[in-house]
Parts: sequence; structure tokens; C-alpha cells
Amino acid sequence: MGLRFVSVIAVIAVFGLGCSKKDEGGTGSTASAVSPEAAEIFKQRCVTCHGDDGKGSGPAAASLNPKPRDYTDAAWQGQVKDDELRKIIVKGGAAVGKATTMPPNPDLESKPAVVDGLVAKIRSFKK
Repeated sequence: MGLRFVSVIAVIAVFGLGCSKKDEGGTGSTASAVSPEAAEIFKQRCVTCHGDDGKGSGPAAASLNPKPRDYTDAAWQGQVKDDELRKIIVKGGAAVGKATTMPPNPDLESKPAVVDGLVAKIRSFKK
């Protein structure tokens, strides 16, 4: 019984590790689905600069320097980490050495699920 018990535990451990959640800081689609609240916040706060299509061509983009990030850029999508996106969303561009025109959203600091939804929205533009 001892050897059999250990074997069963080993199998469970191996399968359990294989099913574990991917690193949150990675560049994969680890963020949750886009919640209705995140979609509404994107529409209200982000579309003006980043556009409905995420290409950085929203109505206010023409007057901005530097131009807003193009979320459809596959190379950028491949290198930016989810944790970096979360920090930029909450703290703003200046807090991470990026464009000062990217405003902070401190009210979202207490809403990690909404921030994850915004990360998922940004990731959804990947081509």
C-alpha cells in the first residue's frame, strides 16, 4: 500500500503542476476575460487616445507627442509583460518612464479584476 500511495501522490503532483496558472508577469493571455466594467472603462478612458481598434489613432491622438501605443503591434505585444501593463494602467506613463500623456488611474488600484480585464482588452488587439 505504501508504494502505491506514493505513486498516486506523485502522479497527482505531476498533473497538478502541469495545470498550474501561468506566470502573471508573462506576455501570454493570463489576464482574465474583458469584464463589462473593464470594457466600459476602456471605452470611456482609453478610446480617446488608443482608438476603438487599439491602433493609437483615437480622436485625441493627432495632438499627442509621443503618439499613443499601437496595441496591434505584434512585436510590442510579445515583449511587454502583463505586470508592466497593470502598472502603467494604474500609475500612468510617467511613473514607469513612459509618456507623461498617459494618465494614471489610481481609482483602479483597488480593482485588480478590472485592471486584469483592461490587460485582456489590450491583449485582444494582438494580431
